[in-house]
Amino acid sequence: MLVAVVQSLRPKQWSKNLLVFVGLTFTYNLRNESMLAAAVGAFIVFCALSSAGYLWNDLRDRPADRLHPAKKQRPIASGRLPARIAAAVAFALAAGALAVAFALRPSFGMVAALYLGLTVCYSLWLKHLVLIDIFSISAGFVLRAVGGAVVIGVPVSPWLYVCTVLGSLLLALGKRRHELELLAAEAAGHRRNLGQYTLELVDQLILIVASATLMAYSLYTFSAENLPRDHSMMLTIPLVLYGIFRYLYLLRVKRQGGAPEDMLLSDAGLLGTSVAWVLLSIAILYLRH
Repeated sequence: MLVAVVQSLRPKQWSKNLLVFVGLTFTYNLRNESMLAAAVGAFIVFCALSSAGYLWNDLRDRPADRLHPAKKQRPIASGRLPARIAAAVAFALAAGALAVAFALRPSFGMVAALYLGLTVCYSLWLKHLVLIDIFSISAGFVLRAVGGAVVIGVPVSPWLYVCTVLGSLLLALGKRRHELELLAAEAAGHRRNLGQYTLELVDQLILIVASATLMAYSLYTFSAENLPRDHSMMLTIPLVLYGIFRYLYLLRVKRQGGAPEDMLLSDAGLLGTSVAWVLLSIAILYLRH
């Protein structure tokens, strides 16, 4: 039972919540102990809220998940985790996370509550609306980045929010493409709005968003006011470019993309590029500051 609960929390997906450290890092406060502690607390809050959302979503999607070749193995869909226990854990996580969020900072508590509300609305309605579903996923990533800035009380460059929106849209579109390719004619039976997507449309949207992501990040590296004035942050552009190319390669050639966190943790090229970008960014920011 404990193993089933932990699996349903999807700890692999907690890597998405690392976005809360973006504001801390890019405002040169990584060595501020009190701010670092607040950011860690925000990370824990979002981990709890996202896991509560996964439990809630799995409870609602049990019939559809049983038609999916991979999702039917999830603890709730397979019956290994009783619905009443899953519901109790989800409620406890959500209530505890909101209490901690408001204790850290009331404004951060509001962001956390908004994220929880978005999660519930996505599960009930938004994920069934074509195109709105991918923007809803993107909004969840943006709220993580916003929460990370709010909890330590600092402003963050609008460029980072733009890059977050575009990057998360790319991941959401990749997930939809994987579902369409994997389920084929049964896609609409798993989720009705999938019947309104086509591989051609999704590929065109991916091309647009990938190009916009690279352009926005490039502009950010030499136009953001808080970056080193010698434009040394531009040294990270090749890593972002390779990371996008690698993701598209895994999506189109290796037919991955259903779980971006699995792609990140299992592919040496993608993981190595991500680690290299983080280390190079920190080195540039803090050695030049």
